[in-house]
Amino acid sequence: MSDGLNVARAALEGRPAWLVGGAVRDRVLGRPLKDFDLVVDGDPEQAARALARTAGRAACFALSEDFGAWRVVARDHAWQADVDRLRGGSLQADLELRDFTVNAIAEPIEGGAPIDPLGGLEDLRARRLRMAGPGAFADDPLRVLRLVRMAVELELDPDAQTSLEASAHAGKLRHVSAERVFMELRRVLATQRARRGIELMGELGASAEVLPELQALHGVEQNRFHHLDVYDHTLEVLDRTIELTTGAGPGVAELDACIRPYGGEVSALLAEPLADEMTRGEALRWGALLHDAAKPLTREVRPGDGRVTFIGHDERGAALAREVLSRLRTSERLRAHVAALVRNHLRLGFLVHEPQPLSRRIVFSYLRACSPVEADVTLLSMADRLATRGDSAEESIDAHMLVARSMLEDALRWRAEGPPAQLWRGDELARALGIDEGPRLGELLEELTEAQYAGELTTREQALTFLRTRQASG
Repeated sequence: MSDGLNVARAALEGRPAWLVGGAVRDRVLGRPLKDFDLVVDGDPEQAARALARTAGRAACFALSEDFGAWRVVARDHAWQADVDRLRGGSLQADLELRDFTVNAIAEPIEGGAPIDPLGGLEDLRARRLRMAGPGAFADDPLRVLRLVRMAVELELDPDAQTSLEASAHAGKLRHVSAERVFMELRRVLATQRARRGIELMGELGASAEVLPELQALHGVEQNRFHHLDVYDHTLEVLDRTIELTTGAGPGVAELDACIRPYGGEVSALLAEPLADEMTRGEALRWGALLHDAAKPLTREVRPGDGRVTFIGHDERGAALAREVLSRLRTSERLRAHVAALVRNHLRLGFLVHEPQPLSRRIVFSYLRACSPVEADVTLLSMADRLATRGDSAEESIDAHMLVARSMLEDALRWRAEGPPAQLWRGDELARALGIDEGPRLGELLEELTEAQYAGELTTREQALTFLRTRQASG
């Protein structure tokens, strides 16, 4: 049992209060209980402050001035509780106002049998997701996305009537705040069943409202090297990306063969917190979802041989990814990160045609261009290549993975150590070469760093001779 729930029972002893919603549901499902909701027949502020005092120096603050809900967060962040006023004048009325029957189960705070007027427990046993009442989606259209999120998080199947009502209200998602929409999308993409979540969004008509760029990928045919249209290819890349972070799925063996020597480093990279309550691994899923988003905008058919091309979809896609995430009100850090993934997702594929093994200068150029997502985008390129199984697929996949495996080692080292330390500071180099500080000096310093990385020079004297030669050649 949650320590927070024990604290709540002690703090609210003698008050009419109930544990409600997801906390009761999760206890029935045997899921860990960290966050829980309470309703009180009285003042929620007083109840929240009592809970905070009992917990000992817990944070306590209002969630909404309009609705009067309060949140209490344990000092060690081990749990948090939201405290709200009983709505509708009775517990029965309160439960009937909730979104789904599985969230409309209550339990007295002091313990006792569940109170389940809408049959939520039976729906849980049947793995069924059913709206709590006919006005559920009209009351809050965000519940259309919440249906998707709960379906994939809890492995529940929406019943037919609930799906019909959700579809009928999907158009109203355009009026829901972007922050709330993103919160649900973020959680959908974070699940093992993210692909099913995206497909369900499309079936309900939600994608057209919140991710029209994704909806636009349907039916966009590709060249003979692809076996799927852009939409299905995107979902397959998402699947491969999820396999990177979960170690499960039909393509995991191919990925594992490439990343096994660096498995611990890759796992640590993908588990690293990034932004917007997301890890780098979760952000990589957004990169997979948006990596080909600009293909409908760049599709052309060559007049000579009829080959389909998407020239420039990487650069236009990076801008489009920024637009999508800006519309969803995400942080600048997430926008920049995902845009960099999209912009650079083709780079490694071009290197397959270079003489192997790659020269250290080519490796340097790749790492410098892709930084700070050099390792992340190398992983994305693997997922993208594995999801491309048209003509000559096996030969192309083998060649790509050979380059990717080698590049991943360099990318992880670059991420850990960075480029080589400069042998000369800019100001002292300007004096030694007799030039002004400015763009040309910056170019020479970059050439010096590249030569150092390639192992062509190691001393200050070698560096100065190298730069004087470069300067003389213009």
